[in-house]
Amino acid sequence: MTNSLAKPPLWYWVVCTVLLLWALAGLFAFYSEATMTADAVAAMPDYDRKLYQSLPGWLNIVYAVATIGGAAGAVALLLRARIAAALYALSTAAVAVQFGYVVGLTDLVAVKGFVGGAAFPLFVVAMGVVAFLIARMAAARGWLG
Repeated sequence: MTNSLAKPPLWYWVVCTVLLLWALAGLFAFYSEATMTADAVAAMPDYDRKLYQSLPGWLNIVYAVATIGGAAGAVALLLRARIAAALYALSTAAVAVQFGYVVGLTDLVAVKGFVGGAAFPLFVVAMGVVAFLIARMAAARGWLG
């Protein structure tokens, strides 16, 4: 049996590597938050500590789905697996739920302003959408099996 996948261009591998590095940064952020000690929480500025402590526990599960899904999507792209788009769709949906809650249902933007409270979450959502579109394009061009 021969491999009938079309060969992706060099830029594909560069973009996939950048997406993997982005996903690894997200996994590190999730791990850092999930393993945060009581002393680290106590050392936060007052507003940040109160916000962190007020977030519902289910949001941690959504955060895990967002970061693990994004990392799995990046690995799938590097392995040229068609499931990459589905993984990125799941990850991006989780990111939208996570930041939708934090930005839309708390007073974060009112306290920190748009740049301090919403700019980075919007960038993360945009990165997820871009990764999803790249995965869809790669599948359409026959680069994924």
